[in-house]
Amino acid sequence: MGAFRAEYVERAHDFTVPLPLADAFQLFTPEGERAWAEGWDPAYLQPTDGHATRGMVFTTAHGNEHTIWMMVRHEPAAGLVEYVRCTPASRIGRVLVHCTPMDASRTRVNVVYALTGLTEAGNELIRGLDDAHYREFIDSWDKAIARGLAARK
Repeated sequence: MGAFRAEYVERAHDFTVPLPLADAFQLFTPEGERAWAEGWDPAYLQPTDGHATRGMVFTTAHGNEHTIWMMVRHEPAAGLVEYVRCTPASRIGRVLVHCTPMDASRTRVNVVYALTGLTEAGNELIRGLDDAHYREFIDSWDKAIARGLAARK
């Protein structure tokens, strides 16, 4: 049996949110994702009130996966938020969300995932994240946000 060799992938895709920058940006904070990401229920470790700030740490559980997150960048005025995430025994990576105003009522959202496998199971997930699957994944955010916004009205 050969030595483990970690796989790496970096993918980017964008979409448009029909909100001004400040409102769109809030959708990509841990608490803001509750409005549109089904099953998203972060447990806040630091700060315990879930206040979005650089250095915050929280966990999520989806299916059989437990993921630890740290916000390493939080620049609302620039529309930038970045997380480091680790799903133990699977993969580690970063997620960068960059919101750019298109006009007073629309924001372009670019989402970059960079992932490294920690195990063969993680490598398998990474191999499955080709361009088409990544676009489909991020497009599902667009649709979920549209549903969430429609439910607010």
